Amino acid sequence: MNTFVKTVDLLHRALSVNVVRRAVIADNIANAEVPNFKRSTVNFESELKRALDSRNQRPALELSQTDDRHFSNHRERDWRDVQIRRVVDFTSVYTNNGSNVDPEQEFMLALQNQMTFELLAGAVDFEFSQVTRVLRG
Repeated sequence: MNTFVKTVDLLHRALSVNVVRRAVIADNIANAEVPNFKRSTVNFESELKRALDSRNQRPALELSQTDDRHFSNHRERDWRDVQIRRVVDFTSVYTNNGSNVDPEQEFMLALQNQMTFELLAGAVDFEFSQVTRVLRG
């Protein structure tokens, strides 16, 4: 796969994660005062990193497969198969009513998410401006 296509696809996925994360943060903020509400987070980047790193991480002792039915102790993960996961935090409590939403923290995450979105959008713009520059010659 060529580098441009992979980069644009990764940026597209990152923007999609950003949109989901924005909705999750908004949901957390909207329900901060609801008794026993449990906040959610979005898990994507760490799984994507594991998938991308799996290509370079081979076990110290790799099993030989002399038959297609034999198990392998190494499997590369395709980064395109990584899914956006919404994870509910059931383990913590922040307020006396059982909710674990800290509005100040959520607003900070919202700001960080917005800044990340702007950075990603700028990266997409840069990638396509490079293509335009090449096409103009």
